[in-house]
Amino acid sequence: MATYVILSRFSPDAFRDPNDFKQLAATVAEKIRSECPEVTWKESYATLGRFDVVDIVEASDVKQVEKAAMLIRAYGHSTTETLQGTPWKEFLGTL
Repeated sequence: MATYVILSRFSPDAFRDPNDFKQLAATVAEKIRSECPEVTWKESYATLGRFDVVDIVEASDVKQVEKAAMLIRAYGHSTTETLQGTPWKEFLGTL
């Protein structure tokens, strides 16, 4: 399985009250679970920088990751950037 990093940034209109974000996050997570069963969520981090959320996922089919990113965009009212990641030791082994 390949590892992917999904970087997300919320739209200013994504939610009005921070408490509403919990429901928004639950809706996005449920959509991804039901529509992208081949995507395995490894970790999620809230960040204080250019992106609001960093998600680490694994999947054998890049199309499933693409779909998950689109669901984050549509239901999470976010922009996303998705990168394929290689574990560091594996990367060094290829040099």
